[in-house]
Amino acid sequence: MTLTRSLSATDESTPSREIYLQLRGLIVSGMLAANERLPTVRQTAADLGVAPGTVAKAYKLLEQEGLVVTRTAAGTRVAESAAVLPHAVLKRIRELTDEALRAGAGIDDVVSVLRAQWSAQTEQPPTD
Repeated sequence: MTLTRSLSATDESTPSREIYLQLRGLIVSGMLAANERLPTVRQTAADLGVAPGTVAKAYKLLEQEGLVVTRTAAGTRVAESAAVLPHAVLKRIRELTDEALRAGAGIDDVVSVLRAQWSAQTEQPPTD
């Protein structure tokens, strides 16, 4: 499992939220499988150069979402019920990532465009 310390420049981002989003992405994409153990809070904090409390908040968010289960002796593991995106969606995301990297696009730009596209397609037309 590889987490990075590259926090985005958005106002709503906090280190704990960025960690949460990275881990959530790894779980939902299937890169972290059901029952796979996450590193300890202290290990993750040391790896990322953040306070343990920051990582603990991220793990708590994952737990609240039902993506991980924390047990004292067993540590934090990916939940059996963790939802994985459909294979076709994951394949297209990987293709998009490859193409964006080849084109030199930045992740913040790609995510912004994806969010805008998502919003445009999911907006409900006004009812008169």
